[in-house]
Amino acid sequence: MVTFLLGVAILIVGYIVYGALVEKVFQPDDRPTPAVANEDGIDFVPMATWRIFLIQLLNIAGLGPIFGAITGALWGPSVYLWIVFGTILAGGVHDYISAMQSERNNGASISEIVGKYMGPVMRQVMRVFSVILLVMVGTVFMVGPAGLIALLTPEVLNVKFWTIVILMYYTLATFLPVDKIIGKLYPVFGIALILMAVLIGGATVINHFTGKAPMLELWEHTNNMHPNQLPRWPMMFISVACGALSGFHATQSPLMARCIKSERSGRTIFYGTMVAEGVIALIWAAAASAFFYKGGILHDVAFAGNNTTVYEMSTTLVGPIGGIIAMIGVIACPITSGDTAFRAARLTIADWLKIDQQDLKKRLFLTIPVLGIGYLISLVDYNIVWRYFSWSNQTLAMIVLWCAAVYLVRYREKKAAAWIAALPATFMAAVSCSYILQAKEGFGLMAGLSNIIGVVFAAACLIFFLIKVYIPTHSVLEDVPLALKR
Repeated sequence: MVTFLLGVAILIVGYIVYGALVEKVFQPDDRPTPAVANEDGIDFVPMATWRIFLIQLLNIAGLGPIFGAITGALWGPSVYLWIVFGTILAGGVHDYISAMQSERNNGASISEIVGKYMGPVMRQVMRVFSVILLVMVGTVFMVGPAGLIALLTPEVLNVKFWTIVILMYYTLATFLPVDKIIGKLYPVFGIALILMAVLIGGATVINHFTGKAPMLELWEHTNNMHPNQLPRWPMMFISVACGALSGFHATQSPLMARCIKSERSGRTIFYGTMVAEGVIALIWAAAASAFFYKGGILHDVAFAGNNTTVYEMSTTLVGPIGGIIAMIGVIACPITSGDTAFRAARLTIADWLKIDQQDLKKRLFLTIPVLGIGYLISLVDYNIVWRYFSWSNQTLAMIVLWCAAVYLVRYREKKAAAWIAALPATFMAAVSCSYILQAKEGFGLMAGLSNIIGVVFAAACLIFFLIKVYIPTHSVLEDVPLALKR
């Protein structure tokens, strides 16, 4: 209980203190934003800060802070440390700087941003990598909620039926103007999301005080509690996915970077939503570790099927009606990330091929194939898709953090500011490399060897950054819009 409340408090203080530092480093000003300068009624649409906050929260808060946090809870309360400090020191920095880089470059997609600051080779790598990731994310967030809805509806309405229904919704949300569906529905879904977190968190706290399911304290359970004794490094840091750091967020932020009316609202929207997602992840991790702690061990139920796990937790903790309300919030999370994932894929390809998106036919020309590929991938085993998504998600986050570090070196008077991005980038380089070398879906090497190679890889990335970027670069004081570089 104390660990959980302390974690929430640190997240709030982190937003106030460290978020302000990150904002000061970036130096937002009063220049016209892309939404104001290039309003087109399709993707560049000025919206109120509160509305964009809810949209951004729902964009990024997919299944990661729920399914990922539940899976991360299998390692015990140690996952709280990654959720809390990962959110503040890595996730918030990643989300804010990548979003503001996009805003400074006419709302450009993350692949174009990386290309500008890290060169044409990385631009091509990121174009392919980000489109693949976005389609995988859209697929994961299509099948996942379909499974959840199937649990609440008659048996004849199965997962395949709901997958097709969600796909039809995604088609509309992907090519219609951003303010027609996303701008109108997301605030409603946002209320469901917040209510879900309050219900689950409140029920978990009540169960703690009544002694029905005491919450686990970090200092009492410092050991690895995973039922299968999977190592915390690097498995836990990949499994939590969006709950602490997510490259997927960098693909979503340009959508809202095209809608903000003032740069000064960036910290509230982008750093703030990452902290909000961290709180959601912390709630589900705390709830799961208390709920499944029986007889001195954590039961390996989360691997038996996350849809069933979430349904069981929701209905047991807050009753049938409250459970349905909580499930609606859980369902809203992935659906409202899946639609914007496919939308971001469309925009990434459009930026790549320079296809004008004001033309309805041209938007449909990109929308239909992207969603069609997503549906085909949905026929693959969900657990396999999720594992590849988790790794590619964190690898993308690593690349985006390195891009942020390069940007801060070159475009800020004090190069030391770059360390707020370079340090988490180095950490994630070790995590991503170690994981793919030892994971079953990777190379299947021994854990010890994989970890050593991962650390060497991270050190090599840092040395390359120092030699090629940090030491020889003389910082400048202003940004050059991407449009002027073309």
